[in-house]
Amino acid sequence: MNTEELLAKFKVESLSDMQRDVVDTLLTRTCNVIVLSPTGSGKTLAYLLPLVQRIDTSSDDLQAVVIVPGRELALQSHTVLKDARCGVRSAALYGGRPTMEEHRALRELKPHVVFVTPGRFNDHVDKGNLLTDKVKWAVIDEFDKCLSMGFEQEMTRALEALPHRVRRVLLSATAADAMPAFVNMDKARVVDYRKSEEKRTAVFRIDCPQTDKLPELLRFLDQAGQGSTVVFLNYRESVERVAAFLVNEGYVVSMYHGGLDQKQRERALYLFSNGSASVLVCTDLASRGLDIPDIENIVHYHLPETREAYTHRIGRTARWDKSGRAFFLLNSREQLPDYVEDEVEPFVLPEAPDIRRMPPRPRMVTLYFGKGKGDKVSKGDIVGFLCKKGGLDMKDIGRIDVMDRYAYAAVSSDKYQEVLKKIQGERLKGLKTLFELVKTTV
Repeated sequence: MNTEELLAKFKVESLSDMQRDVVDTLLTRTCNVIVLSPTGSGKTLAYLLPLVQRIDTSSDDLQAVVIVPGRELALQSHTVLKDARCGVRSAALYGGRPTMEEHRALRELKPHVVFVTPGRFNDHVDKGNLLTDKVKWAVIDEFDKCLSMGFEQEMTRALEALPHRVRRVLLSATAADAMPAFVNMDKARVVDYRKSEEKRTAVFRIDCPQTDKLPELLRFLDQAGQGSTVVFLNYRESVERVAAFLVNEGYVVSMYHGGLDQKQRERALYLFSNGSASVLVCTDLASRGLDIPDIENIVHYHLPETREAYTHRIGRTARWDKSGRAFFLLNSREQLPDYVEDEVEPFVLPEAPDIRRMPPRPRMVTLYFGKGKGDKVSKGDIVGFLCKKGGLDMKDIGRIDVMDRYAYAAVSSDKYQEVLKKIQGERLKGLKTLFELVKTTV
């Protein structure tokens, strides 16, 4: 299967200059490669396209290891490859769940590619759950974050467990000050597109007369309408305070920080990404590894603490060929950091009205289905059920995700109550099933 055929599988019409350069380099050369390109520019697809073409799908051997800094990127990359249905089997492996559970899945699946966090990879190798002697590719995605999170020792062990002649690909939005010796990339080809990408994010400043910025944040969101907005703060407690304030003002909000358990984080991201929540209030944990389309606004409620943090925050908007906006909320004691090289224009908020209208509701809501893949339920089954039993048109149905024992479906927010009434008591593929609205946890 060639690149053009795979583009159709991945549902992509064309490649960017960076992607074409990476694909050509990995397919026509044998050198190691370092890819430097802004967040959201499509680096995952850039390495997956040639990787898929080099995988021997007639074999059950593990042939590629993709090391990632966290579970979100592992799941996201695995989903991209799985949904392409190109014959390459993959698995996402990460901490926070029993290793034995993953081991059983590995024995059954026999993946060609694993997307895995460094510590979990070493754990599986130590237990003999992953055999690495046939691995030909080692990819480290978001290499800069892996280093900043203190994974150097674990990555060293991981690369030592791979064959000496394995081909190495490093991907990052920023360049390391000095390349660590353990990656052995001295003679690598560098594909650097950090400066050549067309700027598609307009940057603004909103001046706040008081230390507390909540009034200005509320006025900004009120004028933004149904636009999708991510609000970044530096502390978990601040995230919870701001999220609670916005909910009290009528907004449907997803909250995301490291103090939440995995299920809470998954639900928060899911509701935001499928349009069931219009605002995501979060720490910098959400600034990397998350590919959520069509985010219109980034709000720096707290100033980014480093240049890298700023780069990855604004990378959440203007992804691929889209445009976006970023806003700094600045009180009288704050000023723009020196590392902000973008042209920053003042943004004047409208005067606060005497009587404030309630915010517009999100476009979608999310319904829970108590059956999943283990019950032989597919996305097509749910679409057909919602149309036939729920009376919906295709345009009223959004993203659908089917897990092993349950499923989520986004439906138009102005029709969900009628839909729930119609489907209660109905059987999905002949199975008695629980249907209910998924609520935000803020």
